[in-house]
Amino acid sequence: MYEPNVVGDWHEYGEHAGLRVRVHRLEPAEPPRGRDDAAEGLTYFSVRVTVENRGGRHLGVQLEDGQIDVRVGPDGESAFLDWRNCQFIEGFDVYPLRRATAVLYAAAPERSLGQVDVQVQLRVEEEWTGRRLWAGGLGLAERTAGAPAAAGRDDGLAHQVSAFLRDQAEEGTA
Repeated sequence: MYEPNVVGDWHEYGEHAGLRVRVHRLEPAEPPRGRDDAAEGLTYFSVRVTVENRGGRHLGVQLEDGQIDVRVGPDGESAFLDWRNCQFIEGFDVYPLRRATAVLYAAAPERSLGQVDVQVQLRVEEEWTGRRLWAGGLGLAERTAGAPAAAGRDDGLAHQVSAFLRDQAEEGTA
């Protein structure tokens, strides 16, 4: 089993040298073209998925609806994805030292937004990569690995995931 990433972390794909992906900028947001009526009573948020090519050749990347799943709350309920406002990566050649970013707009009950899981399955050069998971929540500050936790957030989801990953790494070296 693979270990989940924390929102803001990069994940490198071993099967495609130099390709890495991250889910970041999980924040409250209103969609640019207005709310979908199906999201009435829900709180909107946005999330960005960035694909970066650090390899030596261009890679054709596709990240569209059905390749990203957003779940919220402790029971992992599906968030409402506002497909008409989302901006996907549709068959884009990402050249070396370049990035492409998808922007998703989703909505869910406000009480569930403290725990948001985003699962991504990228398609590169007509091949599917493995599914990867990023865990985070609205109101949790992104931070890089090794940075000190914000005061008062020691019990937050991001801290719990970071502590789990650190414990797993220590067990792997023992």
